[in-house]
Amino acid sequence: MKVLVTVKEVAEPDDDFAVEGTDIAASDLEYDLNEWDDYAVEAAVQLAEAGIADEVVAVTIGPERAEETVRMALAKGADRAVRVWDEAFEAGFADVAAKVTAFEAVVETEDPDLVLGGVQAADTGFGATGVALAERIGFEHAAVVNDLEVDDDAGVAHVHRELEGGVEELTDVDLPAVLTVQTGLNEPRYASLRGIRQAQRKEIDAKDLSALGLSVEDVESSLAITSMYEPESESDAEIIEGDAGETASRLAEVLREKGVGA
Repeated sequence: MKVLVTVKEVAEPDDDFAVEGTDIAASDLEYDLNEWDDYAVEAAVQLAEAGIADEVVAVTIGPERAEETVRMALAKGADRAVRVWDEAFEAGFADVAAKVTAFEAVVETEDPDLVLGGVQAADTGFGATGVALAERIGFEHAAVVNDLEVDDDAGVAHVHRELEGGVEELTDVDLPAVLTVQTGLNEPRYASLRGIRQAQRKEIDAKDLSALGLSVEDVESSLAITSMYEPESESDAEIIEGDAGETASRLAEVLREKGVGA
């Protein structure tokens, strides 16, 4: 069976950052593999190591910079990778529908038996891409998966799901399927030095929209970021200075003013 893993490069700002236009200044951002997707990569690699998956393909939507992120999936055991990017994505904010359209085209080309991805991304936190992709391509799906066994012969994935309110669910999902995984599903491995070196030689197939049979209109977003700013914060905190007697006296006075009495 073939497993397709969707991975995302997410940006984490420095403690001190500047806002430029409708985004955080690029110089104040650090990029890394999305935490939830890391668990999906590990699940796919474990299926390959168990002899269940014949091939693991990582796919990402991102600029050339994102190749460093997707190579982490290769270093951890994915066989090859696909990176989708086009100037159309640079023109605005790529919403869930736009990303699903791109992933749908990749799925049509790769014809996987199982699609794995993180339940959400650390930057937007929408938690909708995997489920929307399953609906679009007509696959069965399960979200918030925190335990997984695949019976390839029976064409079934046995999944354990963590739901709201502490409810846990055991269910079988027929393959082909899309599963979005929760942190705690496994213990993601560190990329070994040998794996990192091998990843540099593995294939990353860069595709633009035309290569996927898509047009700019196909990935037009219905969402737009109109502004970004740091909210003003107000504080009435008082720093009490002085020796122990002075600070204790002032603290007692403040507590009395706030209505806190013995």
